[in-house]
Amino acid sequence: MIRYGNNAVVGQSGGPTAAINASLAGVINAAVKSSEIGKVYGMANGAAGFMNERLYDLTSLFDGNDTDLALLTNTPGAALGSCRFKLPKPDEDARFYESLFALLKKYEIGYFFYIGGNDSMDTTAKVSMYAMEHGVDINVIGVPKTVDNDLCGTDHTPGFGSAAKYVATVFAELRRDTAVYTQKCVTIVEVMGRDAGWLTASSALSKTKYTEGADLIYLPELPLSYEKVYKDIERVWESHPDVLIAVSEGVRLADGTYIGADSTNLDKFGHVQLSGAAKVLERRIKDKFGCKVRSVELNTPQRCASHIGSLTDITESFGVGSYAVERALCGETGVMAGIVRKSDEPYETEYKTFDIKSIANMVKSVPSEYINNDGNGITEAGLAYLRPLIVGETKPLYDNGIPMHYIFPKL
Repeated sequence: MIRYGNNAVVGQSGGPTAAINASLAGVINAAVKSSEIGKVYGMANGAAGFMNERLYDLTSLFDGNDTDLALLTNTPGAALGSCRFKLPKPDEDARFYESLFALLKKYEIGYFFYIGGNDSMDTTAKVSMYAMEHGVDINVIGVPKTVDNDLCGTDHTPGFGSAAKYVATVFAELRRDTAVYTQKCVTIVEVMGRDAGWLTASSALSKTKYTEGADLIYLPELPLSYEKVYKDIERVWESHPDVLIAVSEGVRLADGTYIGADSTNLDKFGHVQLSGAAKVLERRIKDKFGCKVRSVELNTPQRCASHIGSLTDITESFGVGSYAVERALCGETGVMAGIVRKSDEPYETEYKTFDIKSIANMVKSVPSEYINNDGNGITEAGLAYLRPLIVGETKPLYDNGIPMHYIFPKL
């Protein structure tokens, strides 16, 4: 086996979250403090930036700089910059991997950390596989993140808890707004979630002793029926005039068609771009009942609202990043660091690594026992899973009333 060196490189990829920088801070903190790791590099804009040798010297920026590290921990977005860059399969483009590994050799990289979701774990798996097949001794570790909470292996993903806290809070506040009138009305809120409804399910947390929260919740795990939606609305009207609905952007009809799909607009991974599920429901409900109907799309604030971040989420995100470095130093490679839940109450977890090949390109759906029998709400078992993830409040620093963020210098 060939060892290029003992420097480390870390990158961020895919959609940003309110906690992805906490994981980055965890990696940086553990790697910079390690006597076994030399220089720590940061990829500017993930693997795409690395291929163009756009690198930050994280050792120089953060060695002994706990103030900036703390600021980075509570900064939303991918501070290093992200990308949506799908690596080719190693057996289909040998030239690409020859170039990639030439750069790893040039910078004497012995530790490779990649923070991201499903597609990022695919990148991690491919880099690890190529290294092992070509006799390169490099420790490749995936660090999970996604507001969608759809990564397999880990009990939940860093970033999800903060997004869930934001969604639940918005629904609680929307309820106070919609409840002020006496005439019948329907408000539909579209929440992120293409293939898994975890984030939409978190709207159920808005129902507390202080607010009624979401009335109806529709996830992509079950087919949507317009006729059933109409009946559900009529049932809610029997108790109060204002109906508050949560719907995943990825809800489908019985034939598998996304109700909010734009088949003419595909992303770089070939995924159909989704937007408009709530708008489609708005038009249909208005045509059916002729009442006041409003649709709201939460969109990107779900993943960047660090001002209402979950302390549990930020703490675990930092911990997962640190743990990834720990396992790399113990010789592990081709794995993803993750979280194992030991109990709901009291909430207790531990960190563990999972074989990256069993995670890449897989989707963890909301289990049937978390969805009620009517297919329009979340069970107590689902709530017990969700509740601990939003607990605790972060304490961002403010400048003239606006949260302070860490921004890397321009390269």
